[in-house]
Amino acid sequence: MSTLGVLSFTQQAWEQVLAKVKRAVVYLDAACAESLHWGCGSSRLLEAVGNSACYLREFEPAAVGGGAEQPKAVFVLSCLLKGRTVETLRDIICRSHFQYCVVVTAVNHAVHLTANHVPPAAAAELEGQQPVFEQLEEKLCEWMGNMNYTAEVLHVPLLLASAAPHLALTPAFASLFPLLPQDVHILNRARPDKRRLGNLAEVDATTLTRELLLTIRCLVSGLSSLCEHLGVREECFAVGSLSRIIAADLANFAPAKNRRKTATGRASVVFVDRTLDLTGAVGHHGDNLVEKILSVLPQLPGHTNDVMVNMVELTALQAEEENQNMVAPGCLAQSNDPAARALWEALLNTKHKEAVMEVRRHLVEAASRENLPIKMSMGRVTPGQLTSYIHLFKNNLKALGNHCGLLQLGLATVQTLKHPQTAKWDNFLAFERLLLQSIGESTMSVVLNQLLPMIKPSNQRTNDDYSPEELLVLLIYIYSVSGEFSVDKDLGEGEEKVKKALAQVFCEESELSPLLQKITGCDSSINLTFHKSRSAVDELFTSLRDIAGARNFMKQFKSVYVPGNHTHQASYKPLLKQVVEEIFNPERPDPVDIEHMSSGLTDLLKTGFSMFMKVSRPHPSDHPLLILFVVGGVTVSEAKMIKDLVPSLKPGTQGLPEAQEPQNSNPSCVGGVEGRLAISSLFPSSDEGGGWKRRWLRSLPRGSGSVGEGGRSGCSSHLSPTPRLTATLSGGRPTPAPEWKEPCKHTKILPLLSPTHHLYRRLRSQEE
Repeated sequence: MSTLGVLSFTQQAWEQVLAKVKRAVVYLDAACAESLHWGCGSSRLLEAVGNSACYLREFEPAAVGGGAEQPKAVFVLSCLLKGRTVETLRDIICRSHFQYCVVVTAVNHAVHLTANHVPPAAAAELEGQQPVFEQLEEKLCEWMGNMNYTAEVLHVPLLLASAAPHLALTPAFASLFPLLPQDVHILNRARPDKRRLGNLAEVDATTLTRELLLTIRCLVSGLSSLCEHLGVREECFAVGSLSRIIAADLANFAPAKNRRKTATGRASVVFVDRTLDLTGAVGHHGDNLVEKILSVLPQLPGHTNDVMVNMVELTALQAEEENQNMVAPGCLAQSNDPAARALWEALLNTKHKEAVMEVRRHLVEAASRENLPIKMSMGRVTPGQLTSYIHLFKNNLKALGNHCGLLQLGLATVQTLKHPQTAKWDNFLAFERLLLQSIGESTMSVVLNQLLPMIKPSNQRTNDDYSPEELLVLLIYIYSVSGEFSVDKDLGEGEEKVKKALAQVFCEESELSPLLQKITGCDSSINLTFHKSRSAVDELFTSLRDIAGARNFMKQFKSVYVPGNHTHQASYKPLLKQVVEEIFNPERPDPVDIEHMSSGLTDLLKTGFSMFMKVSRPHPSDHPLLILFVVGGVTVSEAKMIKDLVPSLKPGTQGLPEAQEPQNSNPSCVGGVEGRLAISSLFPSSDEGGGWKRRWLRSLPRGSGSVGEGGRSGCSSHLSPTPRLTATLSGGRPTPAPEWKEPCKHTKILPLLSPTHHLYRRLRSQEE
């Protein structure tokens, strides 16, 4: 298989969709819109439609229907064709004049049978048939008003949205987030007539809510399609409770059995729960410019891994606040601009200082090619210097059009460097390092007492002080890096002081941020009483205790904290790094916490006989292709760490060459010289801007509701605020979608609501 395997998987999927959209009104849901945004851009879809009066709309109940001059519609959906989705289809079609409807779903027919309660035995007999799709086709004709009209329903595996050669997103599963111990109580309430669960180790597929189980099955369906495209038979491994359920479901996915019999390649798929290490998610130790851009710039409406770049500086408008919304924003995704794509990939793979210099180099080269009067200056790169280069393009429309993608990334860099939040990055880093030293030398109560003076009400805070959201980031860092600790009287008193101070700060906020509204359950500070605030803070600390105990059941990966000694300071060792090092351990010991999931009787026998015979157990490094999937998200720094770590652990292994096609997420080839693909989830920025770190805060909301509420999110209330708001900063993402407007030629964005969240990383290895 060529090294373009995963890239071609994404491209072939979209080509199937684009072949259906000629002269059609196209409706996309959030996840598919973001897949398009990163994969090929809205311009590719507009070209495929081939109509100057192209109508591109978000799939929602209030979407405008088609007029008499619009007889064809194509619906591109990431979810099951069931429930509200079908009702929305019906409503749109009934108020339109369509004569030809095509519905594309990213979920295959086998999962639709499961969703419609068809027993596995009966589903096996229906192999090769698609009764659910056929019934919907009849309904489509009925809603169009004439059974002789044309209707098609087909499955296209739109799983990935490529962001870079080593990063790809799984937009439809942005809200999928591992469970915490408090979710066991929610699961027990949802099954009162069954055996009560004692802890997360007892949770399996039979104990989950149907909504969450279907979400997992949809993900498994997409991953199975990816493996089919790659031509591999996968071995599944897991680190963590939810990862174990997902891995087992993929290993025993019935539609994959025939595919595996004919597969010529082999691969290992390792799932890892993000909750086992939230330190990396909220920490500031990553020296990466893209991470800072995602953290400080406002989120692109409806997206979870892209930001809005203010483009007013390239216009004749004054940079006043009232003009900010008059020009379509720029963004980071530049799928159709090779030069901008090259710069984007360089930013992902270099440290902050080198990345800023790379931005300057690209701007200078672009200005030189356009014969613009550039004045070279060496030395330290400043925001003012970059701005002066960008302004050279301002009055040259030809140059502006030729390098618009590059200018968007340049402006994103300038706006990040100037942002006041960037100045606090080093403050966070310094305090986190101080916490690491304190954790090794002091008790948890002493560490909390160090945080206490930093909790200040809004009327006493300066720009250098921490906001309530930032304080919660630090609390997550403290509890996650500390891990399991003894609970004593001093800790209880220390927590009580912090709780009281936080509750008082919440009450004294003049305006509640969206995050605080979610946590407290109040949409206004006027309605927030101290009792409500204190109750919310108590629930937050319950979640913090759960985060601290997330690794209690681990044996090998029990800690991410490395104590200091006479020669080295205490440090943080990412769990992902520990997992990758264990996978490539040259001594190949039997994995302790990396659990293999059997896919049938043969695997069970092999695992069983290995206990008393010399039979090697399956190992993640057995196969030439490794897929690492982090359930819940990964930071840019972690993705880069994995990419750099694999070659150092296994000489001869290297990152895949730069892809020739835009925004690819190829794994390496399978066969001959094989490769390594790491799949994970990128931490998106929050809906109100100000940082992907807040996404993790969204994992700490109130414990009301039941697991599975919120549609596709399928997780308990601590997972994400809403199905359309990314909260892991991964999980949900609610923000109302903006009205559709014709995309600006220079911004190349599709401003539709779109949840994203899984980043796929590919690392290619060459066996010596």
